[in-house]
Amino acid sequence: MSEMTFDKMAQQMSPEIYHNLRRAVELRKWPDGRMLSREQLALCLEAMIKYECEHQVPEEQRTGYLDRTKHRDDERGGEPEAERIRWRE
Repeated sequence: MSEMTFDKMAQQMSPEIYHNLRRAVELRKWPDGRMLSREQLALCLEAMIKYECEHQVPEEQRTGYLDRTKHRDDERGGEPEAERIRWRE
């Protein structure tokens, strides 16, 4: 598939197709149960990323987004320093 055709396909992709591709990537299989090959996985990811850029999907909803604003203590439930388990040497 040429680059122009792939770009045009991503521009014209419907939200339903995008969500179906996203689900297939998450499960690593098509809706009929067949596993995605490595090549199919790569193409699906590329199409999803192009779709997200073309349709201005909010950053926090994009493929591969990592929220780097949270502090490590937030993930631990905000435990005070004194209550954390410490390993002794």
